[in-house]
Amino acid sequence: MDGLYKRGWNNKQLNVLGSELEACSSSQNKNGIVTGFYRDNCCNTGPDDFGLHTVCCIMTETFLTFSKSVGNDLSAPIPEYNFKGLREGDRWCLCALRWKEAFEAGNAPKVILRSTNIATISVVKLEDLKKYSV
Repeated sequence: MDGLYKRGWNNKQLNVLGSELEACSSSQNKNGIVTGFYRDNCCNTGPDDFGLHTVCCIMTETFLTFSKSVGNDLSAPIPEYNFKGLREGDRWCLCALRWKEAFEAGNAPKVILRSTNIATISVVKLEDLKKYSV
């Protein structure tokens, strides 16, 4: 399974554990943040997802500060995209390469394996994801 998003009836993607991919966040989360490349609150992916937004993470201040320091300020609101900015505790489908970069720098956020797309393991080792799983 490559994790690619297949549109249509009952075409579910898999998580890194080999079972059906679960939602990363709910539409009723406290900040109204909608995550996922397809804004479906799942870390689904497809051929148009060049950033591979497949790692379901729980944001931490450490990670948000790191991300800002490398040029991706996820805590800043972007009103034109109805994005309120992320805060500690928010769940977010993070790009696999950004997670790997943060992991290598010792700043990776926690990972929810049931909600992390199997496509992630084309970039990140499963054993590394497990070290940060909740």
